[in-house]
Amino acid sequence: MTNSRGSVKGAFSLEPQQAQRLLQACPDLDDWPRSWHVEPADIFVGQQIVQALTPFLIHLLDQRLAKATFRRHRDNLWTLGGELIRCRYDDDDLAKKYVKDALQQLTQGDGGPLMWPRITESEQDSLDATCRKLKRFMRESAAADASD
Repeated sequence: MTNSRGSVKGAFSLEPQQAQRLLQACPDLDDWPRSWHVEPADIFVGQQIVQALTPFLIHLLDQRLAKATFRRHRDNLWTLGGELIRCRYDDDDLAKKYVKDALQQLTQGDGGPLMWPRITESEQDSLDATCRKLKRFMRESAAADASD
């Protein structure tokens, strides 16, 4: 994966079967970067966010969650990606980080970022649950990569 400076950090590739499952579960995944962008440069960062979230989406599919549960997590990840793009404009240090590091920063503590503009308490709780799950997945994946 590349950061906004073009550096490579942690690549991920999908097997054809995984790509097909992901396409069925998230048919608009390729459109996420464009839906998040404020400026054209955000599309590239958005693509990096999608790349960073793809292993987690595959992990969720592998868990065979109920369709509604998967959709809730998927929609929360879309929200998180858009929030990361927005936060990069407010936080120069965040904008300089690799996308995975920025995602980890946004999911610090007991959930996700406090959304602005405000979302309902139940939507925030749902986002927090997805962010905790993502954070745990990223921590376990990093530990597994370190042991290889």
